[in-house]
This record gives sequence, structure tokens and C-alpha cells, in this order.
Amino acid sequence: MEASLARISERNPELNAIVALRDAEELRAEARAADAVPPEDRGPLHGLPMAIKDLANARGLVSALGSPIFAGQEATADDLFVAHLRAAGAIFIGKTNTPEFGLGSHTFNPVYGATRNAVDPSRSAGGSSGGAAVALATGMVPLADGSDMMGSLRNPAGWNEVYGFRPTWGWVPSEPQGDLFLHPLSCNGPMARSPEDLALLLDVMAGGDPRVPMARGAHPVQPLSSPGPLRLGWLGDWGGAYPMEPGVLETCETGLARLSALGHRIDRLDAPFPAAQIWQSWITLRSYAVAARLRPLAGQRAQLKETAIWEFDRGLALSGAQVQEASDLRSDWMRAAAHLFETYDALLLPTAQCWPFPVEWQYPTEIAGTAMDSYHRWMEVVVPASLLGLPALAVPSGRGAQGLPIGLQIIGPHGSDATVLGLGQGYHCGATQG
Repeated sequence: MEASLARISERNPELNAIVALRDAEELRAEARAADAVPPEDRGPLHGLPMAIKDLANARGLVSALGSPIFAGQEATADDLFVAHLRAAGAIFIGKTNTPEFGLGSHTFNPVYGATRNAVDPSRSAGGSSGGAAVALATGMVPLADGSDMMGSLRNPAGWNEVYGFRPTWGWVPSEPQGDLFLHPLSCNGPMARSPEDLALLLDVMAGGDPRVPMARGAHPVQPLSSPGPLRLGWLGDWGGAYPMEPGVLETCETGLARLSALGHRIDRLDAPFPAAQIWQSWITLRSYAVAARLRPLAGQRAQLKETAIWEFDRGLALSGAQVQEASDLRSDWMRAAAHLFETYDALLLPTAQCWPFPVEWQYPTEIAGTAMDSYHRWMEVVVPASLLGLPALAVPSGRGAQGLPIGLQIIGPHGSDATVLGLGQGYHCGATQG
């Protein structure tokens, strides 16, 4: 606890990763109480300081969701996975910063301000788990939770040189509230400084719940074992469909070389499915889901940010036929991906299409001369995994010519979470030894 508080005092004033920090003396008292617990009564996260992403509820902590509507409101109960963390012995020190309602892969909001990149504070930390990634990268916390709808823990992991894991849908149960069937896009997952630590946290966060239809009671992934040799497919820029800033693909290919050195075979693949169809399905189903989530705030529309209003209006305007068409396209992509996984154990893509951009921007409006037609189009590269709920691990891949970092996604078929994490741990150990 003392180490975490010291690092927060040293780095957080500049980076703004942790918000709603609790009183230091209260935290020291909880840490002393944890020291007194007999070893046989300690859980797997016993005494570890954690800050919960400010989209999740932790009893007694403010849950602002980055929105003035909820600023200062304390949660009265834990979300399901947060309760798992508490039962495992974690000590909650505060929250990690996030964009308003988690919309957009750049962590800034009118309540707490912007979180700055751990490598270059003049740049974006990514998002929506930007606060979590920066807190990890700078040693403020040893483990962090993230959530991922459209790369929300993968992009910030890649931009801050840590690891983020989006598990198979249902591995970490969602909240047993509201609609349980129509919007399976977002999920919660672990973030850490190694895949081995991801596995530790994932096993705590995971579990079944009879109230949640997709929560299947995932089996433990620990201890990780080294798989392989595996056959991996490098999708790069999806056959030219995804514009990339100069140097992104080349830097990611240094990660490919690391995997090859571990004995894995890597094939360069053509686009396995039309990117335009994946995107069309995604923006329809995403707006549909966001509009459903924001419905209770319709009367406070003036307090929503512009991009939230854009998603809300798009979602409300959709017809049943449009939603069905989007689901049909998603099903077509699922069948194509299943065929691809008959040959390949995992697929590889960058974690983003551009380098961390200036923190003052809201989002990039063009990449490599190609105009972006929405606030999130620059993150299209994460959508193939998100749309299908596939397990996807973000690993650091290196820094480009400007000294800015990028990551690599390792994507497996449903249920291959342990294999993907094991592959990532081998990658991590190879990088450490190299």
C-alpha cells in the first residue's frame, strides 16, 4: 500500500490515471488489517491495492462514469465482478479514469479531465480503460480491471506497454440487470503487466451466474502452459481495408518476429471477410446497444457529450429490419471466422491504426490521408474480435520512430482463453529475456 501511494503521489498529478482516491490513512489502516489476517484465510488478491474502472460500481466509492450527471454519487453495492475482487482480498483505493460513459478510445471527461499517456504525457492514453493502463504502466497499482466494447482495454494496453485481455463472452459475467439478451458486445476483463498476472486476475473475475445467460462458469486458466508450436495468421491492414499510420505495421511485425523465434509459424493472410460488412454490422449493433443504455438519460440530453448524442440518435432511429440485417452480417462473419480457425490457432492484428495522438484532440479525423467518418472509425481494427466476442490479448509490440508505443492483438476462437494467455506469456518471457 505504501508503495502504491508513493507512486500515485509521484506520477498521478501529471498523468491523472486514478480519480476519487480514498483517504491515505484509511487505506493504511485497511492494509494493516490485511497484514493481520492469517495466511490460511487469505484470498488470491489479498492486500493488493486496486482502483476500479469508473464504469463499474464499488460499494462506498464514487461512480461518476465520467459524466456530470453522476458526479459525486457513491455506489451502494458492488458490481458482480467487483464483489469477486473484494472477496479475494483486494483493497479498493479509488477509481481509474475513463471517457464519459466509456464512449471513445481517448480518456477525457468533464468531471476529472484527461488521462495522459504513460510513455509520452503529451499524448492520449487511449480508452476507455486509459486510466487503468496508465496506472499499471507507472506502478500505481499491480493489477487493474478493464472493460472492452470496441478495444477499450486493448488499445490503451498497446499505447501504454502493458497487457490487456478481452475474454470470451461470458467468461466474466455481466451484471444481472436490465436486458440480458439483446446486446452482447461489451465485456469486462483483466489488465496487468504480464499475461501470468492477467490469468491470476481473470480467475478471480470469472464465474457463472444463473441470472446471466452467457455466464457459463468458466474454468480456471491457471497455471498457464506454453502452447505450441502454433500456426498464426497475420491480418495486418485487412488487405488494405484499414488505413494505417506509417510505421504501425512495421512495428507490429517486430512482435511477429518474436513469435516466430518462439517456434510459431506465421502466415500473411488476405482479408477473410469484407471489412465493410463487419463495420456496417458493428456500427448498427453498437448504436443500438448504446441507445438502450442511455435511454434513462433521455431527459438529460443536454448534459451528454456530442458523440453520446450521435450514438443515441442513431440507435433510436434504427428499424427492426436494420438490426436483423446487422445480426445476419455478424453471423456470416462468425461462420467465416470459424472456418479460418480450422487452419489457424490464432489471428494477429495491430491494437490500433495510429500512434497515440495529442491529448488535446477528441479523436483523429484522418489516418494516412483517409478521412474518418465517425469518432471511432480509427479503431476499426479491433472490431473483428469485438463483434464475435472472441478472446483477444493485447501485447506490447515496440515503439516507432517517434518513440511512441503500439501493441499487437492475439485473437483466438471462443473458449481458447488459456491458450491465448499461454501464448502471450511465452511472448512476454521471450521479450523479457531478449
